[in-house]
Amino acid sequence: MKHSIFRYFQLFIIAIFIFACNGNTKNSADEANPVFQNDPILKAISLEIKNDPTNAHLYFERATKLYRLKQDSLAYRDYKKAAAIDTNNAEYLSAVGDFLFEKKDITGSIEWIKKAMAKNPTDRKSHLKIAKMMLYIKKYNESLKEIDIVLRKNPFDGEAYFLKGMVYKDMKDTAKAISSFQTSVDVQPDYKDAIVQLGLLYNAKKDPKGFLYLDNAAKLDTTDVFPIYAKGVYFQEGNDFEHAKEEYKKCIMHDSRYVNALFNLGFIFMQQDSVEKAMRQYDIVTKIDPVNAPAFFNRGICKESLDSIPQAIADYKQALRLNPDYPNPKDALKRLKVIK
Repeated sequence: MKHSIFRYFQLFIIAIFIFACNGNTKNSADEANPVFQNDPILKAISLEIKNDPTNAHLYFERATKLYRLKQDSLAYRDYKKAAAIDTNNAEYLSAVGDFLFEKKDITGSIEWIKKAMAKNPTDRKSHLKIAKMMLYIKKYNESLKEIDIVLRKNPFDGEAYFLKGMVYKDMKDTAKAISSFQTSVDVQPDYKDAIVQLGLLYNAKKDPKGFLYLDNAAKLDTTDVFPIYAKGVYFQEGNDFEHAKEEYKKCIMHDSRYVNALFNLGFIFMQQDSVEKAMRQYDIVTKIDPVNAPAFFNRGICKESLDSIPQAIADYKQALRLNPDYPNPKDALKRLKVIK
């Protein structure tokens, strides 16, 4: 009997030793990883974790930093570690759900967000996250149900009304979408995203109010290029090409890689018979976004109009390689008798 007890004690000691070695190996791997070595903040947090390995907040803090650095697998590991250490913290559980949602794992995301809601059933953020996921998979009634839970608790929640507007917009119910976005702005006048949506919806109705909303949104946040771009689209759709070009050029001044503005500027130059200028725009787009099939096709049109037929054919073929179902380059190649 004594021999058996001694044997069990030996196994227990060995198990502890192996566990310690595995922990040290993991810590050593983190310390050796260039990601942790090259960033002083990560290096400091990792040292704190080494000294306090059961501190969930440290793992959560490091995960957030890793995620910003696009170190997804490492961030996911740390988010799950934080949630495993502190199983009652809804924020940690929700963070895992957010991560999975960003990676389009909707089923996994909902599972984690519901775990967070179980810890804090009245948490508005969790209800709105579930609503967003339901919208993503087009379960509109479920989405609206989660939003209404939030609004019953706080009828002045601008984000909830905004999300409700997005649900109705996706349902193609423009009147209800506008009403929800307007309510969002009424309760939160500086809610830029709701103002932008109102601008887009009114633009689609050819209502001049659309431009006013977009102009207001651009003034609220001068760092956001999209409202400026949307103003350009407003002018372009009204065939006011000169004003459209002004807005697109403003976009490009803010962000020289703003592909949509570059592309649309090229399109306007094509309408104005400035083919070489248009081609330069598409050159830039294809460099920034080398999988942009319409840019290759439009550049092909420019080259064909300049009688650079072999180069045009090359662009049409590339557009077709990028999108085999794209009819325009296929028709162009048939026209040039390259394919039957």
